[in-house]
Amino acid sequence: MTDIYELIIIGAGPAGITASIYAARKKMNFIVITKDVGGQTVLSSGIENYTGYQFITGVELANKFREHIESFNILLKENETVTFVKKDADIISVETDKGKYYTKSVVVASGRVPRKLNVKGEEEFKNRGITYCATCDAPFFAGKDVAVIGGGNSALDAVLQLIKIANKVYLIDIAPKLKADPIMVEKAKNSNIVEIYNNTKVEEIYGDKFVEGIKISRDNKIKELSIEGIFIEIGSIAASDFINDVLKNKDKEIIVNCKCETNIPGIFAAGDVTNVASKQIIVACGEGAKAVLSAFEYLSKI
Repeated sequence: MTDIYELIIIGAGPAGITASIYAARKKMNFIVITKDVGGQTVLSSGIENYTGYQFITGVELANKFREHIESFNILLKENETVTFVKKDADIISVETDKGKYYTKSVVVASGRVPRKLNVKGEEEFKNRGITYCATCDAPFFAGKDVAVIGGGNSALDAVLQLIKIANKVYLIDIAPKLKADPIMVEKAKNSNIVEIYNNTKVEEIYGDKFVEGIKISRDNKIKELSIEGIFIEIGSIAASDFINDVLKNKDKEIIVNCKCETNIPGIFAAGDVTNVASKQIIVACGEGAKAVLSAFEYLSKI
């Protein structure tokens, strides 16, 4: 067996980054394994409720997170995906697409991944007109006709970004009424380039090499919209498939108590991957801090 760490943190979104800062300050022997730094933070075009910043973009805040962890000598395994976590006796093994690591404790802070429509054409045209991140990809659709799927804050955030650059925006929501904040809905309705379809289901996405259109249905009537871009903003699901032994709820969220403990001693979880109700950046940060403090306490007793 190779080196056994005191702690491995999985993920470097708000929860994982905060956890790593607390672990560094506690002088713990640990590593962070993550696909990226910032997590879902980078998907936000503007953040107005993170303490200390009246306004900051998601990308800017993610960069601030990176600067903070780089101020410590943290071993960051970036661009690495965790595929399996298993506890055997007192040692936890963490397998990734690049290797295998061993540790005495784990903080799972893997966040969430975008929910898919699961309709014909979605997989075929992914990254060929279909995107799940308006903040990342909206500029590529300047002057084009596009569709945004969803009715929550993430969907309306995408619409408000696209209003500034797109030619036409179709907002398609399966629900009878948009669920987003009223101020966002009002801005969308006041735009002369946004057309809203409620009670509408996406049936198919089609095209040749790239997206060319979408089939939608309402009141048992099929309609086709000619578009070049589709922004799927229908929420997200917990990124927890790599760990099977912890208790999860029906939404695949890892169940934790107020100390971020799972049902397995030594395995902690924090942030949006858990059943904590509020999926907010600042909440995830606090949960990440709690998780490492609980892990530190756990290690002192074994």
